[in-house]
Amino acid sequence: MKRWILALGGVLIILGVAAAAEEAPPSETKRAETPPVDPNSPEARAADAAVERAEQPPEAANLQKLLDLLDQSRTELRASAQEREQRFVEARDDQRRILEEAKTNLSRAQDLSERLERTFQANETSLAEREAALTQRLGSLGELFGVVRQVAGTTRGNFQTSLTSAQLPGDRDAFLAELGKKKELPSIDALRRLWFEIQREMTEQGRVVKFPAPVLTVQGGEETKEVTRVGVFSAIADGEYLLFEPELGKLRELSRQPASQYLSLLRDYEDADSGVSRVAIDPGRGSLLAVLIDTRSLTERVPEGGYIGYAIIVLGVIAAFIAVVRMGVLWAVGRKVDAQQKSSQARADNPLGRVMRVYDENRSVDPETLELKLDEAVMRETSHLERFIGLVKVVSVVAPLMGLLGTVTGMIKTFQSITLFGAGDPRMMAGGISEALVTTMLGLLVAIPLVLLHTALSSNTKKIVNVLDEQSAGLIARRAEAQRV
Repeated sequence: MKRWILALGGVLIILGVAAAAEEAPPSETKRAETPPVDPNSPEARAADAAVERAEQPPEAANLQKLLDLLDQSRTELRASAQEREQRFVEARDDQRRILEEAKTNLSRAQDLSERLERTFQANETSLAEREAALTQRLGSLGELFGVVRQVAGTTRGNFQTSLTSAQLPGDRDAFLAELGKKKELPSIDALRRLWFEIQREMTEQGRVVKFPAPVLTVQGGEETKEVTRVGVFSAIADGEYLLFEPELGKLRELSRQPASQYLSLLRDYEDADSGVSRVAIDPGRGSLLAVLIDTRSLTERVPEGGYIGYAIIVLGVIAAFIAVVRMGVLWAVGRKVDAQQKSSQARADNPLGRVMRVYDENRSVDPETLELKLDEAVMRETSHLERFIGLVKVVSVVAPLMGLLGTVTGMIKTFQSITLFGAGDPRMMAGGISEALVTTMLGLLVAIPLVLLHTALSSNTKKIVNVLDEQSAGLIARRAEAQRV
């Protein structure tokens, strides 16, 4: 019986705990929404101890003790519930205070946002008005900015190819490049420097200046030389022309200098300190000089004539040598003949003296026989005087014909190239055309001087032969008069 009573007491204790939990106010269910309580606080530890005691009911020895335990348990549960309600109320008040503060801050932030929005709109309107006023006031300054950029770009291109860039510092190129890329209005200092650079370039174009500058040599090295700049047209150093390389910004030596007629004036021009001196310049700023360098001389074109060209040259040299030698011989013979005319004694070192010796050796013969002997002597001397003159004449006639032959062979090569490769590339036909023209030129160059030399030789020979004929006729006439007397 006692055992049943203790069991019934335990059931009542459990039912009392459940009832206390059910009697908790509705707000108790909302505690989960409150901030968590620190588990180490004294209140939390006391509540946990009460719960443990409630979950583990103590054992009672009798009914009275059981009733006391039930009463004590209800009292502790009620106190614990009141304590929890108190904490909840305090937490709820804190949450309400925090919520009110958050609402107040939100209201202030909304007010601040509205004020900032109004300020932003006002600033936008003011900025648009000010930009419109700025654009209107700028007026031609905006157009000036575009002109400045265009002028800076054009000026930079001109400076890069100008010969003055080899002398003047290179920071002006960087300045013009930066000025041409700017997207805002240039400053007054930038405009002043742009004007200064343009004015300086104009001034330097009319000056002759000497300055040291690095020069790229033909071997690929670099050497500092004293350079004479003639405006923006030509650069000279050590009696030779230099060429400006815009990509490198430096001067370089030419692989080949122009003809001597242009170089002959350079030394005197470099040594001159003042006054006026002649010099050949390139108004094309290097383009004409490049053409002169690529232009081949006559001696360089001779190999294009081929074998026919060389044959013409060999014949021309031989004929010219013979003509010059014969010209010297005739000049010496003419002087001896002139001296013989002034002397009454016949000498054997000249044609007239030998003719007079024939007369002296045949004084006793009749005039007809003497005339025949003198004619024979004159003819013999004439053949000696006219020796090799016919060869010069033959070469002077053959040379143009050989040139014509070279022209024909060159045109044949040209048409062969057209047949094989077509007429699309003129360089394929250049070899045959060059041979045709060069051989024709060589033939004329040989023939014209030889014709003149042959004419001079014939004239001198006829002059001496005429003297011989005149003197022999005089001798015959003198002998005929002596016989009549």
